[in-house]
Amino acid sequence: LDTRQLSLFQELSSCYYTLIMSEKLNIFLGITTVAFLGATIGLAVTKPDAALPEPATESVAPFQQTLFENPAETSIFASEEDNTCAGKKVDFPNVDCIHLTGPGPQAGGNVTKGYVGKFETESVPLDSDYWKNSMCAVNVHWHLGTEHYSVGEYDENGDGPNGNAPAPTRRLGEDVRGGFRCHHYNATDAKFTAEYEWKYCKDMKVGETYEVHWPHSAAGACGTVNQYQTPFYDGVFCTDGVLDLATLPQQVGVQGQIFTIVNDESYYYPDMIRGWIVDGEYGEDIHYYTGSTTGTSRNNEICSQYTPITWQVDRKCHMISASSFDKMCYDMMNQRDDMSDDLHAHGSRELVVDELVANNGF
Repeated sequence: LDTRQLSLFQELSSCYYTLIMSEKLNIFLGITTVAFLGATIGLAVTKPDAALPEPATESVAPFQQTLFENPAETSIFASEEDNTCAGKKVDFPNVDCIHLTGPGPQAGGNVTKGYVGKFETESVPLDSDYWKNSMCAVNVHWHLGTEHYSVGEYDENGDGPNGNAPAPTRRLGEDVRGGFRCHHYNATDAKFTAEYEWKYCKDMKVGETYEVHWPHSAAGACGTVNQYQTPFYDGVFCTDGVLDLATLPQQVGVQGQIFTIVNDESYYYPDMIRGWIVDGEYGEDIHYYTGSTTGTSRNNEICSQYTPITWQVDRKCHMISASSFDKMCYDMMNQRDDMSDDLHAHGSRELVVDELVANNGF
């Protein structure tokens, strides 16, 4: 054989050897796999007690699967004496809004699309995201029923396990006034009636309507362990020398979003403490106006002087799982400041009359 023929012969021999070894390896692997499968079947037959457990038949709330059953009781970050916002509230007492020159536009008002109030003001509401103006959430709390009013969403035709609020004087308890209700409630649907085992929130009810408020401030202790405060005024005024009354609506504002609580984990949202939900219809249709702080210490005769501040209110009512609220309360209990006074629903201010609602709403 010449050199070229010898080289070709050697290459063919090498390929043939590789092919044989590959076939042997495949045969070996096949035999090994069959043997392993047989041993597994044998174990399953001879040891029936080793069968896999039955799949769970009940769905567990995502939050209830957490390893953290209780909020931390001791932490170097939980020291109240290190709370730099404590006592920072600036006191502006309520005033007579009938016989005095109005202290400023009030909240909560009608937020139905197209509605405009009659209180003439030069203040301008902030219509962009608060974080874009260096504002952060300094608190979260909620009211029983709604303080605002949106036709077809939360109004006098809504319903809930405690009915609605057809008149401004209706009260559900000694100190808790109920506002308007959403239209989702259905007494024949279990997700509106099935009890939920509340662990952290207090005196809450599946099927009820709640209006959640997230006060924001440019003077908050943003990004620190002191950011969230109760009362929220401490958080709003935390940092001295920041707020300017001439531009207050650009520095202080509230996000308002309305929910009906359901016992249905498909409506679970894990991070409500941070601010309102923006997802699909959640946080999509917003009413902007300037108003005041709310609560039952004010009405259409006694007004708040904490005004004008921006209000951004979701016109829609949304469903949210009870576990979402309970997770929010858990998070509130883990803040440095004691937020226990906000773990329950507050009463709702009666709907503000047109004459006290700013004419700058849109």
